[in-house]
Amino acid sequence: MEHRALGSQGLTVGTQGLGCMGMSAFYGAIDETESLATLDRALELGVTLLDTAESYGPFVNEQLLGKALAGRREAATVATKTGVEITDDGRVAGLNGRPQYIRHALERSLRNLGTDHVDLYYLHRIDPAVAIEESIGALAELVAEGKVRHIGVCEASAATIRRAHAVHSLTAVQSEYSLFERGIEHNGVLDALNELGIGLVAYSPLGRGFLSGAITSPDDFAEDDWRRTDPRFQGENFDRNLDVVREVRRIAADKNVTPSQLALAWVQHQGAIAIPGTKRRRYLEENIAATQVTLTTEDIAAIETAAPHGAVTGDRYAPEMMGTLDG
Repeated sequence: MEHRALGSQGLTVGTQGLGCMGMSAFYGAIDETESLATLDRALELGVTLLDTAESYGPFVNEQLLGKALAGRREAATVATKTGVEITDDGRVAGLNGRPQYIRHALERSLRNLGTDHVDLYYLHRIDPAVAIEESIGALAELVAEGKVRHIGVCEASAATIRRAHAVHSLTAVQSEYSLFERGIEHNGVLDALNELGIGLVAYSPLGRGFLSGAITSPDDFAEDDWRRTDPRFQGENFDRNLDVVREVRRIAADKNVTPSQLALAWVQHQGAIAIPGTKRRRYLEENIAATQVTLTTEDIAAIETAAPHGAVTGDRYAPEMMGTLDG
């Protein structure tokens, strides 16, 4: 796999990363043996950026990565997150961007990951009760101490990104970005990243699996799959969004690639590092093959027609989760 710079602060990663959340939370049944085999295969295929968070489980996903990387920590660029407060007994207690919590969370994450440093440490969400300057100042202290190599923020507005970057240079911003979610192209975030030299890490680059073409009904989800609460997978929204997927499938078929590969190639073409999530080796291998897909001018034009900004209906989270987004 080729590597590219993520931002302008010296971090280089594979052109596609791996979102590890679903291995431990939110997407139905968990199989640790297959998850560990998937992580092994990812490293074999040249994936370097492994993305987790203390809230995934909670803690379980970080511990899984710690197990997978035991004895070979240098093989991966580990990204984890704080800012959603998790009590030591695993309860979610809301947003918390206070410096003392950030430090506590980082020390706990280091133990869970079995490492002495995190390569990329994000604020998972922006706490409106704490000035962003205070939160970033705490991250900057951890960088100075060598416990964190690079910092970033997730789901931040352009204004917040600029304020954060003024305190300490951000290496990356993680935002939802895909053919299903193109808001950052129109709200100033992408412009800010390009101007400031900050890398974009695109989570949910397959529209939470919708763009894979494998989902044909909300009934395809397990009872404990959180997508059952996602507005884009409900009622008329589902039917309308399925029309977009059908167009993506048609373009992919003409190009002799899978819909997932087409969608991931588009994200890569936009200059972002995609972190598609999977917990199975066969999907991992399909996704990584997208790094070898080249899109022509004609392909891009067809994709723009099939999935322009605004084509997808429904909010991307349920109301309580939408309230945690910055701006």
